[in-house]
Amino acid sequence: MGKKSKKQKDSGKRAAASVEGKELSKQQKKQLMELVTQLLQTCMVIPDGPKEYEYFVELHSIVGKIRALQDGLSCPPLDREKAIPEFLEWVRKHGVDTSAVEITSFPDCGYGLQATKDLKETDPFLTIPRKVMMTTGTAKESLLGPLIEEDQILQAMPSVVLALHVLCERRQPDSFWEPYINILPNEYTTPLYFSPEELLQLKGSPAQSDCIKQYRNIARQYACFYRVFQTSQNAEKLPIKDCFTFDDYRWAVSTVMTRQNQIPTPDGSKITFALIPMWDMCNHCNGTITTDYNLEKDCSECFALRNFQAKEQIFIFYGARSNAELLIHNGFVYPENELDRIAIRLGISKGDPLYEQKNELLKKLGLSVLRNFYIHTGMIPVDPQLMAFLRVFCMSEENLKELNSKELSEADADRLGDIDFPVSEENEEKAWAFLQTRTALLLRAYETSEEEDIELLKKEDMNIHERLAVQLRMCEKRILKATQTYAGERKASVKGDKSETAAA
Repeated sequence: MGKKSKKQKDSGKRAAASVEGKELSKQQKKQLMELVTQLLQTCMVIPDGPKEYEYFVELHSIVGKIRALQDGLSCPPLDREKAIPEFLEWVRKHGVDTSAVEITSFPDCGYGLQATKDLKETDPFLTIPRKVMMTTGTAKESLLGPLIEEDQILQAMPSVVLALHVLCERRQPDSFWEPYINILPNEYTTPLYFSPEELLQLKGSPAQSDCIKQYRNIARQYACFYRVFQTSQNAEKLPIKDCFTFDDYRWAVSTVMTRQNQIPTPDGSKITFALIPMWDMCNHCNGTITTDYNLEKDCSECFALRNFQAKEQIFIFYGARSNAELLIHNGFVYPENELDRIAIRLGISKGDPLYEQKNELLKKLGLSVLRNFYIHTGMIPVDPQLMAFLRVFCMSEENLKELNSKELSEADADRLGDIDFPVSEENEEKAWAFLQTRTALLLRAYETSEEEDIELLKKEDMNIHERLAVQLRMCEKRILKATQTYAGERKASVKGDKSETAAA
């Protein structure tokens, strides 16, 4: 997709040569394959809740042994600051107008885009043509193409395709995307980089389990593809065949997780995944999506979220994500997140005498007897799905029989989830009492209080992973405490109504 200058080619060859100098002995290759097999077997286990952290420690230990054997085989480090001028020259050459923005390093969030002139809300400030994007389509046109056609996992997982595509192009001396790849971070702050000690900071948070599941999935993917690269004929020509390290794969996965976006295919019939150079330098804030894809011009168009003054950082909205999702997939926590939420797992025991009736009613509502619900930041922390579940959970046999004896209309279902339409005073009091007790229990699962977390964040010697973990659990505690208070107030108001009725 374009020729490189001799200087660029020579630079790429030197980079490749710096890692090609080390080779594993036959014995080391054998050890590595044994460890990869052990990792794959361990990843097949699905641990239960209490032993999940111990399982992560075991996984992390195996991966540590693999990384030790692969020391010196991973890609050489990138020099982002030095690569920026060449990157800007590259995007301009391929039709990107950068006159409204410049790349700048900001104290609190690293590199981002700064306005070079005043922008009004909805002003277009960046247009990126498809030809500079890395997509699952360009992956299929690359050396990876034959392997994608052969491998069912790759056909089902476009994000993995994109990660391997990025890694292959990083190892390719004459890659069209070399200027883009050279400005990517050397590592990320996603939980894939957390040590067991750092992950322990999330004890009590539902995010800890999600982090462990993510680590397990990436470790399993790595082990699978390591074996594929050793056995598939369609992997013979891949530049990563003999130097596919865990560190490189973790880096590529994190690159895609923190940067990927969905765009339409050229004919507009499907959605595909893409990395969008320059645009992906924007950092996040509250707001709405202001990026769209113009199929007619075949480019991504980004518009100003609000008014920005010259020399001010330009932010975009990444989407409706909780802080747990932002940490796991993007590697940061946003304390001002107006759409933050925390998952709570609720279920009805099969030992409940009214289990069958409750299960029947929940099915009518499109809910299951065991699932995750969310409580939210803001004035009303309870959404309709959670409200409906709480009411069914606490419902009397009489109410259950009445509701199960008829077809539920859409209006009936909506009323069960509306906080302003109680089933009965008794049911309402029980529902809010249950939520109040449950949030109190969830708060006790954390080993520190919010006040202690605030003090911890004042420490200057805390590393970035620990800081992010403390920030996340502090945000979660605030939501739980606010919900506990809200539930207590709702419960008290029901009692107050009952007292007034009795007095009357």
